[in-house]
Amino acid sequence: MKINNTEINENSRTYIIAELSANHEQNYDLAEETIRAMKQSGADAVKLQTYTPDSMTLDSDKPWFQTRNDSLWAGQKMYDLYKKGETPWEWHKPLKKLAESLEMDFFSSPFDLKSVNLLESIDVPAYKIASLEITDIPLIKKCAETGKPIIISTGAARIEDIDLAVKTCLDAGNNKIALLKCTSAYPTPYNEVNLKQIQSLKERYNIVVGLSDHTLGTEVPIASVVMGAKIIEKHFILSRNSNGLDKDFSLEPQEFKQMTDAIRNIEQAIGNGSFDLTSKIETATKFRRSLFVSADMKKGEIFTENNIKSVRPGLGLHPKYYYEILGKRATKDIEKGEPLSFEDIADM
Repeated sequence: MKINNTEINENSRTYIIAELSANHEQNYDLAEETIRAMKQSGADAVKLQTYTPDSMTLDSDKPWFQTRNDSLWAGQKMYDLYKKGETPWEWHKPLKKLAESLEMDFFSSPFDLKSVNLLESIDVPAYKIASLEITDIPLIKKCAETGKPIIISTGAARIEDIDLAVKTCLDAGNNKIALLKCTSAYPTPYNEVNLKQIQSLKERYNIVVGLSDHTLGTEVPIASVVMGAKIIEKHFILSRNSNGLDKDFSLEPQEFKQMTDAIRNIEQAIGNGSFDLTSKIETATKFRRSLFVSADMKKGEIFTENNIKSVRPGLGLHPKYYYEILGKRATKDIEKGEPLSFEDIADM
């Protein structure tokens, strides 16, 4: 798949998304400052969430419209929480312009059909489907019909949910699909991450796979790159001492930079699986072991374990010939420390 001018495939570098979410605290200047820090921290893209409270839930006091008791936001009415977290719609266009001026991609997670219309009006280059929206088939269908890349988080999905979401995109004629392994727990305990699912998703769908991470540190996204993740999404905040709603599982700029630097180093270390030697390693082969004469020898003298030895460097015969040479005779006088060659050995 391709987002703007960035190709994302098995051989590309990892595409790193910084998630703004509700960490702007509904302060536009803070949002701009955060996006600039995202760029400095190595992000390839900034992602927003596009919703209104009414697009997320109902303004009701019934108990099932309260936040989960085990969540960071326990004890609040969902409608009120989304009101605190929404990104004003009029921000989208200027924030996109800022991101593009910094050479970053800019897109969002829409949460209803009107949100898609807004994002289409400013021509975002991709869409992200949030974990809990993976069953919102009308939303996925509308995003897919734009023909733009669709990145889908799998945080609360069973395999049949993922199958249907992917099928919905394909039925709309859109095969520009990526799946992000995700765990919808905030923050995510390490024993709930299940990074091996990245490989399972790759094998089942044969598409780009990545990670949307909500753990507290950077170890998991770094490790996911080794597991085959080609997209990393991580929440970003200027300071966890602020009032950002997602502060508890967001990275500060220096942490995000450490993560991106580590990912870039790991990408180089992964390599391509080939057994071909690089020029640097080829040079090192000259210092491997080989056969040398370890004691002065006269012409006709028999080679024994007392006058030949496998030592460094690699200027003599391969050690594999050691037992074949034992018992044969020298064709000339040979000084101690000379590398052994076939010409030195009779009947070789």
